[in-house]
Amino acid sequence: MIRRNHFLTVLLSIVLLSMSGTPLLAQKSQDKNPTDEAKRAQEAAAVLTEVMNIPEQGIPEELMSRATGIAVIPHVVKGAFGIGGRYGKGLMAQRLANGQWSSPTFVEIGGGSFGLQIGVEATDLVLIFTDRGGVDSLMKGKVKLGADATVAAGPVGRKAEIGTDILLKSGVLSYSRSKGLFAGISLDGAAITVDDDANHKVYGRNIDAKTIVNSRQYINPVVTPFVSAMEKYSPARATKTSQ
Repeated sequence: MIRRNHFLTVLLSIVLLSMSGTPLLAQKSQDKNPTDEAKRAQEAAAVLTEVMNIPEQGIPEELMSRATGIAVIPHVVKGAFGIGGRYGKGLMAQRLANGQWSSPTFVEIGGGSFGLQIGVEATDLVLIFTDRGGVDSLMKGKVKLGADATVAAGPVGRKAEIGTDILLKSGVLSYSRSKGLFAGISLDGAAITVDDDANHKVYGRNIDAKTIVNSRQYINPVVTPFVSAMEKYSPARATKTSQ
C-alpha cells in the first residue's frame, strides 16, 4: 500500500512538472518559429533601418522629425486582380501628444498603379503622414490615397529642407525601394486599410485600431522591433498641445 501511494505521488509529480513546463516549451517553440505578425514587424523594422541608412539619399531627417504618422509596408507585390494593382501588409504608428510613438496597428495596402514601377515584381513602401487627417481617416478603417488624403512622392536627401508648401499640399509623402533603387513614388488610387485580423491576434479581439494607436500601452514583444526602429529614426519630440 505504501509503495502504491509512493508510486502515485511520483506519477502525480511528473504530470505536474510536465504541465508547468508546457508554457516554457511553447514559448521556446514560438521564438524559433515566429508568427506571421512577428515576421511582418521584423521586416518592417528592417526596411526602415535600411532606408534610413542609404547614404545621402534617405528620407529627410526633418521630415522624419515632423511626421505625425509612419507606415512601413515591406514587399508589396503585384496583385492577382487588375492590371498594375498591388498588395502588401505592414504596420503603422502615430505620434502621440508627448512626442512618442504609439503602439502600432497592422495595415494593408491595395490597388493603384504605384507610379512607373514597370517590370518591378516587389516594392518596399514607407509612407510619411504629415497631418492628422490621413491618420484619422485610416483609424475609421480605410484611407484612399488621392481622395481621403492627398499623396505625393516624397523628397529625397537626408539633409534636404522641407518647405511648408510640401507639407500643406500633401497629407502623405510616399517612398519606395525596388531592386536596390530608392525614390519617391506616386500612389494615387491605392487604399490603406486596417488589418483587423492581425490586430486581434496580437492585441485581442476587443481592441480596435483607434484604441491601439492612441497610447503606448499595447506595445508587446511581437511589435517591439518596429517600435524600436521608429524611435531610433524618428525620436520623440514635443508637440503642440492644440494637436
